[in-house]
Amino acid sequence: MSDINWDKIYNQYPVNQTSIWLNNCGTTPAGSHIIEAVTGYIHEYSRKGVFSEKYALSKVKNSIQAILSELLNCDIQDIALIHNTAEGMNFISRGLSLNPGDEILLMENEYPSNVYPWEHWQNKGITIKFIASAFSPGEFIHNFKAALTDKTKLVSLSAVHWCTGLPLPIKEIGKICQERAIDFCVDGAQGAGHVKIDVNNWGISYLSFSAWKWLLGPLGLGVLVIPEKNVKKLEPVFKGTGSVAKPQEYLPYQKELIPGVERYMFSTPNFIDWIYFLSSLEFLQKIGFERIMERIYRLSRYLTEKLMDSGFTVLSKSYLNRDYKNLESAIVLVGKEKWDVNAAQRELSSNNIITAVRLDHLRMAPHIYNSFDQLDKVIELLNGSPKNP
Repeated sequence: MSDINWDKIYNQYPVNQTSIWLNNCGTTPAGSHIIEAVTGYIHEYSRKGVFSEKYALSKVKNSIQAILSELLNCDIQDIALIHNTAEGMNFISRGLSLNPGDEILLMENEYPSNVYPWEHWQNKGITIKFIASAFSPGEFIHNFKAALTDKTKLVSLSAVHWCTGLPLPIKEIGKICQERAIDFCVDGAQGAGHVKIDVNNWGISYLSFSAWKWLLGPLGLGVLVIPEKNVKKLEPVFKGTGSVAKPQEYLPYQKELIPGVERYMFSTPNFIDWIYFLSSLEFLQKIGFERIMERIYRLSRYLTEKLMDSGFTVLSKSYLNRDYKNLESAIVLVGKEKWDVNAAQRELSSNNIITAVRLDHLRMAPHIYNSFDQLDKVIELLNGSPKNP
């Protein structure tokens, strides 16, 4: 990684002038390259409107899809741009055909975007069961197998747990689902750009995620990935001018839908978000997604080791390399005996350090624009943080 100038990347993010942003698994700020791209588009739109050659809608869409298809190992035509994870999950859930007595498996303490979209099935004779939490992939696989029954028809899990940072064994779970002809849905919000996801080889039936976490994209933009063979299994939830086979032909009205997942891009998008997202993806692609993962893991390891040396408990450390070799996560969940975690977060916030409290622990998640000097300041402040009386 010696050829990457991390100081230059640090300086490319104006947030570093005012804050230390360590909630990158929540939301992420914009870099100067994104400001330049969006500003360039606005200037071009003011002169040419929708007839800009540089920012043609199809050109931007295809570029986004091409980068994501390489990152996720899926086909370009299997990617749709939507608004958020929950929207994608609802498209999937509302489009499925299940029968009374069937079962859906979710994860205990899952993020609501991967719970609420499935709840309507409970009124239709479908049972929703929850897999017990785990602190290692091996333990989770054990709990997953114990929860499976002959009635299980769909499993929907996050690639990475939003609180603990545990990367789930998606590859192994996908194989089990394939063997049992179970649909496998993945919430990739905490996974895309953070851990490896291989749609074509891991038996993933459906994948939905937001753009504004590890991919450093805009709020309000999401991605839905569905191989065409699985799109055919879903009844469409909405229909608009963008859903039909010939979207540029308005009359006569059309019955035939686009055969692939782009049928869910059913109307005019927020195109500025696409410009923002493409700028971010091109920036990340230029660095290299594997190098990005190495960098964020290195930052999180440094933070973890320094805090453990100071007597803190790092919950995420309990699963790293416990069952699986080279298991990594950039989400660091920190606790300490008789420690007032809420007071500690307020102290950090008063020093413009952005973190979150999850499961009565402090959650931190560095990204490539963060520095080791920033982490040293955080560690220093935490070492002086208040205890519970």
